Amino acid sequence: MREKVSAIVLNAINDFNETYGKQIPLELAEDIPLFGKQGVLDSLGLVSLVVSIEQTLEDELGVSLILADEKAVSQRTSPFRTAGTVIDYICKLMQEETQVCESPSH
Repeated sequence: MREKVSAIVLNAINDFNETYGKQIPLELAEDIPLFGKQGVLDSLGLVSLVVSIEQTLEDELGVSLILADEKAVSQRTSPFRTAGTVIDYICKLMQEETQVCESPSH
């Protein structure tokens, strides 16, 4: 399942690049810096990307998650730092909903 989540996140980043004319470096795969000190997204860009990921999770996996909630925002380290941390966060939420993701390979 983690591979499917990873593909959804990376595809959403690619679509974001095309839609908004951004150059988020997809060649970095899960190490793409998204938000924070090293990140390439501002708050509005992050919200747009998160909404896209949420919609695709619903459409492709039938999973309804809210990624940018108080739980995410209140964490000491943001789950939106990199593509990998977003993927890990989604898998964690899915596990909490009794759906299983394999452990991260990185």
